[in-house]
Amino acid sequence: METASLKSYALEKVETARAVLRELTSLKTEVKNETLLRAAQLLDKNRERIKEENSRDIEYAKSIGLKPAVIDRLVLNDKRIDGMIKVLRDVASLPDPVGEVIKMWNLPNGLKVGRMRVPLGVIFIVYESRPNVTIEAASLCMKSSNAVVLRGGKEAVNSNRVLVEILREACRETGFPESAIQFIDRTEREIVWEILKMEGRVDVAIPRGGESLIRAVTEHARVPVIKHYKGVCNIYVDDRADLEKAYDIVYNAKVQRPSVCNAVENLLISRRILGEFFPKMAYYLGKAGVELRCDEESLEIIKKDPKLSFVKAVPATEDDYYEEFLDLILAVKIVEDIDEAIAFIEKYGSKHSDAIVTEDYSRAMKFLREVDSAAVYVNASTRFTDGNEFGLGAEMGISTDKIHARGPMALEELTIPKFIILGEGQVRDNFGVPEDIKD
Repeated sequence: METASLKSYALEKVETARAVLRELTSLKTEVKNETLLRAAQLLDKNRERIKEENSRDIEYAKSIGLKPAVIDRLVLNDKRIDGMIKVLRDVASLPDPVGEVIKMWNLPNGLKVGRMRVPLGVIFIVYESRPNVTIEAASLCMKSSNAVVLRGGKEAVNSNRVLVEILREACRETGFPESAIQFIDRTEREIVWEILKMEGRVDVAIPRGGESLIRAVTEHARVPVIKHYKGVCNIYVDDRADLEKAYDIVYNAKVQRPSVCNAVENLLISRRILGEFFPKMAYYLGKAGVELRCDEESLEIIKKDPKLSFVKAVPATEDDYYEEFLDLILAVKIVEDIDEAIAFIEKYGSKHSDAIVTEDYSRAMKFLREVDSAAVYVNASTRFTDGNEFGLGAEMGISTDKIHARGPMALEELTIPKFIILGEGQVRDNFGVPEDIKD
C-alpha cells in the first residue's frame, strides 16, 4: 500500500472513532455495563473460535523465531480467556468516573468552582504480543467513555481481530457505538507513525511493550504519550528483615513470571545479613534455574559453598544493573545500609516498582518516602504492580511519567478533570454594561 493510501487508511480509523465522542460522553452507565457483561458472555461462547485464531498466530510466531517468553505472552488458553472474562466483569462492576465532581468550593463572590472528570477523547494504544491487552484496553476505554484505536503486533493480528469482532458484536446488541472501537488490522508500521502525527485528532498515545517499541513511539509522536521505557525493579533485603518473608518475596518476584515488567531485576542485600541470608536465597533461585550476576562479595559466597556448586553465577557488569532481563536472570548487589540501597535504586532503577523487606517501621517509612518510583512496596513482591491486582479492574499500561497518571493506568487515569463554574450573573471587577447606556 502506498504512503498516501496508508495515511488515508489511518485517518479514516481515527476520524471514525472521533465522530462518536459526544455520543460516548452522554452514554448511560447502564449501557456501558450491559455491553461489557455481554462481551464477557460472548467471549465464553466463542472460546474455540478464539483459540483457533490464536493458534494461527502462535504458528506464525514460531516460524519467525520469536523467543519462548514472547510466545508465552501470545498464548490464549482457557485460563487466559477466563482472565479476560473476569476483566470485563470487573470493569463493569466499578464506579463510572465520567461526570464525577471531584471537589466543589465557594468563592466570596458567590461563584461555585469545582472539578469534573471527563474522558480524554481518542486514545491510540500500540502494543505487542499480548492479545488480552485488546480486552483490557477496550473495556477501560468503553467504561470511561473514550474512543480507542487499537494496534497490536503483527504476531497477534488474528487473535486481536477476533477479540475486536466479539466486542463490536456486543456493542451492536446493546446500542453502544461500535465505532468507538477501531482496530488497525494492517501490519505496516507507517500507519502507526501517521497516527502518532495526528495532533488535534488523537488525544493521547499509550505504547505497551518492550523498550524499543516505546522509544520508537515516543520519537515519532507529535501527540502526548504516556509511557514507561522499562521495568528495572529492585528489592532491598534489610538487615532487620524477616528472612522467611524475604525468601518468598524475592523468589516470587523473579521466578513466578520473569518475562514481565514488574519482575525483579536487581536484588540488594544488607552486608550485615549476607552470610545468613544469601546462601539459602541463592540455593532457592538456583533450583529454579535463575542465573545470578553477582558483585564480588556475593560471588565469593557462592564459590566457597560446595552446596551451591550447581548455581549458575557470573560476575556482574555495570550494565547488568541497568538491564531489564525479562528472563531468569537476577543481578545481585551488597550494600551497607538503606541509604546506599536507595542511592542504588535512584541510579539504576527505572522508577517502576521497588520494594524493601524489613520489620523496622522507620526504615520502611523512609523507603516509602524517598524511593521515587510509581509503586513502592514494604514486605511484598513487586509482581503486584498491575491494575487488576490493585483492584482497578484492569490497566491500559503502567506509567512512570510524572503526569496525571502514574503507575497502573485504569479508569480514573483515562479521565482528566476540567473546571466547572456555577454562577448567578457574576462579572469580574463588577465590569458589566454601564447603567447609563442600558435601555
